[in-house]
Amino acid sequence: MALKNLPREEFLFPGAAACPGCVGCLSLRIALKALGKETILVIPASCTASIEGYFPKTPFNVPVLTIAFEAGAAGASGVSAALKRLGKDETNVVVWAGDGGTYDIGIQALSGAVERGTHFIYICYNNEIYSNTGIQRSGATPFGAWTTTTWTGKTEHRKDLPRILMAHEIPYLATASASYVEDLFRKVQRAKTIRGSKYIEIHIPCAPGWRFPMDKTIEIGRLAVETGAWALFEYENGELTFNGRSKRILEGQVEPKPIEDYMKTQGRFRHLFEPRRDEERLTEIKRHLESDWARFRKQVQLQTA
Repeated sequence: MALKNLPREEFLFPGAAACPGCVGCLSLRIALKALGKETILVIPASCTASIEGYFPKTPFNVPVLTIAFEAGAAGASGVSAALKRLGKDETNVVVWAGDGGTYDIGIQALSGAVERGTHFIYICYNNEIYSNTGIQRSGATPFGAWTTTTWTGKTEHRKDLPRILMAHEIPYLATASASYVEDLFRKVQRAKTIRGSKYIEIHIPCAPGWRFPMDKTIEIGRLAVETGAWALFEYENGELTFNGRSKRILEGQVEPKPIEDYMKTQGRFRHLFEPRRDEERLTEIKRHLESDWARFRKQVQLQTA
């Protein structure tokens, strides 16, 4: 759907206490347009839990259950069960959680809910850090990135949570980007039509945490996709398909831009280039990225063999 044709009704009003230019808010606004009024949000501790406003006023125009860091999927399981008991299965139960509450603190509840086939949508807005509590590293933080707890650069590669959830035989999974809102809107719409557990992960560049100017957020999100650092794909009924620019990269129609084009836009990677270029760690970043795309190609080839 073209951007100009998105629904006009708003479920996230002005007044959220977010950072200027926060694409987490933009993504939630688009997701709620796709979900519609019949939606209940479950929000564990995260940036979003902090920007809801003070009682009794809030910018959210749908019911919200704010819950402990580790309990997003567990809380949503209870809400889903209660709605089923009341005969209100048409209501969308949606967890809206950061990567800290998904990759790390909340993974046990998420795994359990998906294993049980809970009817809900779990959306992780991934800014690759614990942004709300001081820019600490998370399981989603990429190799080499500066955070306040990895001040010389993270020494581990990020966890591949989508692949972990594919191993759960989840009926629908998708990755999205705040810089491609039409793609995001379509994927959320698709998820709400499917019974069972669905997972969507949105790439969210964070200006304060990644150290770049606020007005560069959309540009940096696009660079993540154009360099292959973030892939756009869907996984439905055991089949993996790629979308947009990522599909063209996978099929060899376009060459990905150099990963340095993406990294040099962010202060969190500055130590890899200044005062001198860190060839060893940059080589490892490229090796791991190429390995990911080789695995993607192999998986798609096996599907069509």
